[in-house]
Parts: sequence; structure tokens; C-alpha cells
Amino acid sequence: MRALRTFVVAALMATTAWTSTHAAERVDLLLVLAADVSGSVNKSKFELQRWGYAAAFSNPQVIAALRGGPRGRVAAAFIEWSGVLQQKVVIDWTMISNDETARQFGERIMEAPRAFARNSTSISAGMDFGMTQLERAPYKAHRRVIDVSGDGDNNSGREPTAARDVAIAKGITINGLVILSEPQSQFYSSHISPPGGLANYYRNNVIGGAGAFVAVAENFNSFDNAIIKKLIAEIAQAEPQQQCRRRCSLAPTR
Repeated sequence: MRALRTFVVAALMATTAWTSTHAAERVDLLLVLAADVSGSVNKSKFELQRWGYAAAFSNPQVIAALRGGPRGRVAAAFIEWSGVLQQKVVIDWTMISNDETARQFGERIMEAPRAFARNSTSISAGMDFGMTQLERAPYKAHRRVIDVSGDGDNNSGREPTAARDVAIAKGITINGLVILSEPQSQFYSSHISPPGGLANYYRNNVIGGAGAFVAVAENFNSFDNAIIKKLIAEIAQAEPQQQCRRRCSLAPTR
């Protein structure tokens, strides 16, 4: 019996040590960057969007924001989405804590092939996929955010409000980055310019949770400036909510 008790105690100690060693590392923020690559996003728009994300993670202000957190690190995943069945993890969960890791994350975004093209736009499915990535993240954080960027309304799958409400119930914040653009054809006109404007559409149907806000890039060319300011707000947990609920047009910083 003494030998058995000794064995049980040793096993418990080993289990405790293993659990402690393999406990998920804490970060200041879990951030899913969810980029629209549906049919309305042509090749030039796609390249500008990718370049904007990559440039943002090399920006000194963004680096300073992530270093300013309690732990000085965030974890991010980059996904692309289109129709109901088109979602893909482009860059899996990566810890970003300094200039080098941020730059590498941006380079990987630039190097990865486009996930989808010529498909419909299911914002709701993209949000659901983003929630799945947060659930499987190998890191832990008090704040969990899905950053949805897009140039049109939801035209496939369930209503985005349904996905938004699920996210809010889980304590997840969904922010929006609306990209305004001229329609390539009459076919896309109502899609990228819904009644009341795309920013209001996102405000009323997409964003939700603590401190949620909508940022607006006036076009794809100003996307890099918009994402820089948006990342700073998210990472530093700034409070642009009141202004951005009305309109958060992000003018170029240059």
C-alpha cells in the first residue's frame, strides 16, 4: 500500500508539472484578421489589401502599441473568406512581440497565395470561421477580437447579425474595416453600396461586443493607413468607439 501511495503521489506530481509546462501562454490580445476575397475584390484590390496588412505590421506605431501592453505581445491569425464554404487560414496563430516577428508576419501575408476568387460574400460564414479559430488558439487572452474587412454586404449564407450575436455571447468583439470603392460593373453596384451606405451596414449588422467600432478606408489605396490606425486602436485598447459609431474615416497619415 505504501508503494501504491508513493506511485499515485508521483503520478499526480508529474501530471501537475506537465500541465503547468504546457499551459497556454498568455498574450494581451487574440486577433483574427478576416479579409474579404470575394468576387468584387479584383486582382488590384486584392494586392492592395494584402500590401496594406503587411505594411501595417512593419509600422513603428503599431510595434509601439503592441509593446505597450501588459505582456508586450499579441497573437494573430490571418484568414481569407468568401462564400459559405470558402474560408481558409492563410497564416495560422503567430505570436508577435517585436519588430522582427511583426515584419515576418507581414512578409508571410504577402507571400501566401490568394485563397479564393470569383465567389459570393458570406460575412456571417467568415465570422463563424473566425470564432472557430479563436476557440482553437494555442494562446490565451482576456481580449478576443475578429477584425472583418470587406467591400460589400452579405449576399450568401445566414444573416451576419446571427453570427454577431453568437460572438457577443462568447465575449468576442467584432470590429469592421469597410473599404469603399467604385463598382466595377452594375452587377456589383448594390452589393458595395447598400441602402444607407456600407459603413452603416457594417455598423448595424456586423460589429458587436465591448468597444466595437467601424473604420472606413475611403478606397483600397488608403487601406494601409486605415488598417494601421485600426490595429493601434485594437492593440492599445484605445477608445475610438463614440466617434467611429458615427463615422470613422481614416485619412492618410502621409
